[in-house]
Amino acid sequence: MATKQLKMGVVGATGMVGTEFLKMLQERQIPISELRLFASERSSGKTLKYRDQDIELQALRDGCFTGLDVVFFSAGGPISKIWAPKAVEEGAYAIDNSSVFRMNKEIDLVVPEVNGDLLHKYTGPKLIANPNCSTIQLMLALAPLQKKFGLASVKVATYQSVSGAGIEAVDELKNQTRAYLQNEEVKPQIFSESIAYNNLPLIGEVETSGYTNEEEKMIHEANKILRQEDLKLSSFCVRTSTINGHSEAVWVELNKTIEKEEFVKCLKSAPGVVVSDSFTTNRTADGKDPVYIGRIHRDFYDSKTWLFWCVSDNIRKGAALNGIQIAEMIFDISQH
Repeated sequence: MATKQLKMGVVGATGMVGTEFLKMLQERQIPISELRLFASERSSGKTLKYRDQDIELQALRDGCFTGLDVVFFSAGGPISKIWAPKAVEEGAYAIDNSSVFRMNKEIDLVVPEVNGDLLHKYTGPKLIANPNCSTIQLMLALAPLQKKFGLASVKVATYQSVSGAGIEAVDELKNQTRAYLQNEEVKPQIFSESIAYNNLPLIGEVETSGYTNEEEKMIHEANKILRQEDLKLSSFCVRTSTINGHSEAVWVELNKTIEKEEFVKCLKSAPGVVVSDSFTTNRTADGKDPVYIGRIHRDFYDSKTWLFWCVSDNIRKGAALNGIQIAEMIFDISQH
């Protein structure tokens, strides 16, 4: 473990991802000498527990990041757009979980196991973007295959839990489920239709392409992270009536024909990946760090195409853990 004691900040500390940041900072025993927690004006003055301390929540203001080494942002795009650059100006690394900066050519979009080499070039505070939750888990699967066999095309269908839309969405699912079982009705507030016992083939807004912005995020972010602009990736994103964990059915076309043993061996050697002989479910992945891959089999009609099932906790590896791993790499904090 590194001996340097870090001064850290968390913006959006009361949200689902912010809460997970605090939980994981404790779990991974990050050496922290000072922790500042930021939330909305209405939460200012309240406290959150971290280890044995009650830490007072602060509102954002000029100078609030001065003296910090790194700030994690998980309060949404409008907040990040204004305050993440200010954190850098005030001397801190800013690791942003929103989509605002992801496709900015001047800002690195990082999954440490895949393109963490980008972090080694920094000589001072920078703004770094955390990818979309569904993109992150897919990258851990695709990167080793790309490196060893080359990627020609990828198709992915996602099945995303309501936690990806925040705590209000989780509450909506729970309330609608209770109402459904009691033959009552709870009108949707977060989603366009009832999410209980349902699948909604729409996450985000539909763009002129016919894809939603969630689907386009996966396409463009994957090209940037894998540094393969010619990769033909297509996605279809579905919101499901599950609480936490995102699942993906993936079709990957390689540049060469290989045997299943080679495919499996490649994935088993990849950091952060656990390969199953059968499959892993959302509930099994909930609260765990790895990306789980199973149901590996060859396409009926194309010997170069393989299918697999990919599952991960979207709040952990899909958000908080990935951000913390970025900080660990920047500050050379080893995990044992």
